[in-house]
Amino acid sequence: MARKTINYTVETIGRDCGKLFVITEMSALQASKWACKVFLALASSGVNLPDGFADAGMAGLAVLGIKCLNGIKWEVAEPLFDEIMGCVKIIPDSSRPHVVRNIIDEDIEEVVTHFALRAEVVRLHVDFLSAGNK
Repeated sequence: MARKTINYTVETIGRDCGKLFVITEMSALQASKWACKVFLALASSGVNLPDGFADAGMAGLAVLGIKCLNGIKWEVAEPLFDEIMGCVKIIPDSSRPHVVRNIIDEDIEEVVTHFALRAEVVRLHVDFLSAGNK
């Protein structure tokens, strides 16, 4: 089965409005490693985590929330954020949706877009949690 992929169009007012991004799910191994890195970073930063929480992987992170990363030092958090953004590519011209490329710094012009894209990446990885609620 192929990894899940979604298209995300920026709808907020600003310079990124209308830009189209493609978000692709990490492999199960990469997602598992990423979640473990987050849990280890949280634990070493003094964030209190429930026993066995690290075994919950991405689902555990969804329960805890991305806000938990606030307790981590930037030097530790930055590579985690960069890895999340590795799931995101851009369609630079919506009239040519088959042309997809990696993001460069100039592609995203609003800070809020970075936050929105990271949230969409996490949502893509944990959408199975809400599937049972539908």
